[in-house]
Parts: sequence; structure tokens; C-alpha cells
Amino acid sequence: MGLGLGPENRRPDQIRQAGIGLEELAIDHVRYIRNDQVLTGSACPAEVSEVLPESARLSARATIAGWEGYQPTRLCSLKRFAVDLGLEAVCYKDESSRFELASFKSLGGAYAVQKVLQRKISQLTDAQVTLEDIQERRHSELASAITVVAATDGNHGRSVAWGARRFGCRCVIYMHEQVSSGRQQAVEAFGARVERVAGNYDDSVHAAASAARENDWIVVSDTSWPGYESIPREVMAGYALMSSEAMEQWPLEEPPTHIFIQGGCGGMAAAICIDLWDRTGTEKPMIVVVEPEPAACLYESACAGGIARVDITTESVMAGLSCGEVSVLAWPVLQQSVDAFLTISDDQVGTLMSRLANEESIVAGESAVAGLAGLLAACGNDQLTRDLDLSPSSRILLFGTEGATDPEIYRQLVG
Repeated sequence: MGLGLGPENRRPDQIRQAGIGLEELAIDHVRYIRNDQVLTGSACPAEVSEVLPESARLSARATIAGWEGYQPTRLCSLKRFAVDLGLEAVCYKDESSRFELASFKSLGGAYAVQKVLQRKISQLTDAQVTLEDIQERRHSELASAITVVAATDGNHGRSVAWGARRFGCRCVIYMHEQVSSGRQQAVEAFGARVERVAGNYDDSVHAAASAARENDWIVVSDTSWPGYESIPREVMAGYALMSSEAMEQWPLEEPPTHIFIQGGCGGMAAAICIDLWDRTGTEKPMIVVVEPEPAACLYESACAGGIARVDITTESVMAGLSCGEVSVLAWPVLQQSVDAFLTISDDQVGTLMSRLANEESIVAGESAVAGLAGLLAACGNDQLTRDLDLSPSSRILLFGTEGATDPEIYRQLVG
């Protein structure tokens, strides 16, 4: 069942132990549900791993590793947080240096654009065009006549636009009315045309799909719906590179015991779950999905026992996670692999961003701190601490999914 956990349930001994800042970081309200459909103590089942086969993940990794400017992002040890929270280790995969986009999204959208052009140009030429052909722009005239389209709160659209510029096709990006002007300008800097849409992110997804049907464009989405799964699967394959790097960089002899990971539409979380479960087998870490309270579509789906939609009326400052509709490709994976779903408010996002900047020299964007905020909420509550088996031997892996992707918003929150 879902539990509302308020300040009366916070753990005073944990708060007092913090020394610097944990008291002000204590999150006053979360909603939490333990997933009773999760599979524990078993290897990753075929129906889960086949959503994103190892061959697809390896192919994406090999391709992305061949892009100019590729290098693994760092895995940072947050020793102060670990000490403050009474945990063995807290490690943070810092995506703020991922290509020029400063976001893990560059791994997904741009890779999918390359795959889309490979397929389309192979059809047009009746020949087997390779991913290398696309990267080297050997069919530039044909590519320049192809248009890809996507909806975005910011980072996915930048990745698609960046990929379109890199591989030589046209790009149109749909943004809803609440997306910042800075994020629009960042997309336009890569040569894409931006179309604004009334409503929220999900409205922009529908608008992009409608425009694609009318104009013979190709949708490159990071979420999926019935009948549209192959391209989101390729986006997810790119995302899995992040967890592959993290596990290879893991600094301890023993693997992570817990993963606190951002929600959104579920695509990134599902990709990470598959990759980690395949790697760890019956020793899969406990996985907790963290979402902003106004856009908790995965939490609501867990409560409902199946996909549920959230009508977003208030936008979270964690703009990249502001999704009301669940990816149909991701949900069966999350349903079997995620141990718990947790919602958080925006209240401490700026404070956490500041603490990472000041104490760890990490530039973390708004959505990057969601997993850390969820961890703090769990460690600040007796019931969650027990239920999630958090202890001095717990080893936590977090994914810091973006840097200052909107510099003005970053300055407003961090100073």
C-alpha cells in the first residue's frame, strides 16, 4: 500500500548525526509504495532481458564509443553523504561532462537518430547502409531530406537536435509552454526548429506524433506507446551505456546494494534495471524509483497494479522528470525489477545542488539530484530505513543525469 510519510516520522538520530546540512535537507513529505510484483532472488527473466537484449546494448556502446569526444563520465564517491547517512558508500555517476550536452540524454536520442537514418537510407538506396556510413555522412544528400521530430522538456530534444546536426538531417522539436526559453535556445543552437505547444509534456508528445503523420517525419521519442516501440528501444540501448560504465568503475569489492534512480516516463530506469539485473543475476540490488510529486506516473501505476496516467497541472522544477504518461515498453520491466517507488517534493532540490557544488565540486542539474533526494528521504524515516534495509553496510549507486543544462535556472537555484 502507499504510505504518506510526514515530518512526524523523520528519524531524529539520523538528522542529528548529519553535522552539516542534513537537518535542512530533511524532506518533509514523501509518498512511498513497496512493489509487491517485484521478482527477488532470481536471475533476470527472458521477458525482461529481451526488452533490451545484451546484443543491442553492446551495439549501442560500440557505436557511441566511436563518436568524436566520447569518454566515460566519472563515478564520484560522496563520502560526506555516506558518513552523514550512516552508510558504507554513496557513489554518484556524474553525467555533467557527457559530450557537449552535459546530460545522459546524449546517449539515447542521438544514437536513435543515427539508427533511424541507417534504416531509412538503406530503404531508399536498396543497399545495406552501415552506422559508420551515417557517421561519416556518406549519404549526405539523402540524409538532408529526412526530418526527425521529438517532444522534449529540454535534454532529449537537445540530443535529437545534436544528432540531427551531427548526421546531417533536419529536425523539429516540440516543447510545451512551461519549458524555459534557455532550453529552447539550447535546442535551436543545434539548428532545430522549435514548435511550442499549449499544455504539458504529454501534450507535446501527442503534437509531435501528429505532426510526424501529417508531414512524413520520423518520431524519435524516449517514451513508447502501443505500436511505437523500436525507436524508444534504441534510445534505451544508448542509456544503458551509463550503467555499464558505472559498474566497471565501481570502486568496492562488493557490488551496490541499492540503486536510487529517477523516474520520468520510465525508459532510462528500465534500461538501467535490465543492464544491472543481467550483470548481477540473483544478487540484483534493491532498486528504488524516485519521482517528483506532481508527475509520479510510475508511483501511481504501482499503486494501480498497471499503467496509470497522471494529468500534470503543476510543473516540477525537475523538468526532465515531468512526465505523466508511462512508456509501455518500460513498465513491464519496472513492474518486475523495481522494489519500491518514492515521490519527493521540489523543496530541497536547490539545496542539494548547492551542497554537491560546494562540497563535491559537482555541477548537478535539477533532475540529477532526484535519486539523492530520495535516499535522504529514506534515511530520514525509520519505516523506510527498515523497509528498504538501509544499514551501515549499504552501498548506494546514484545517477546524476545532468549538469547545468539550463545555466540560468542553475544560477537561480544554486547562486
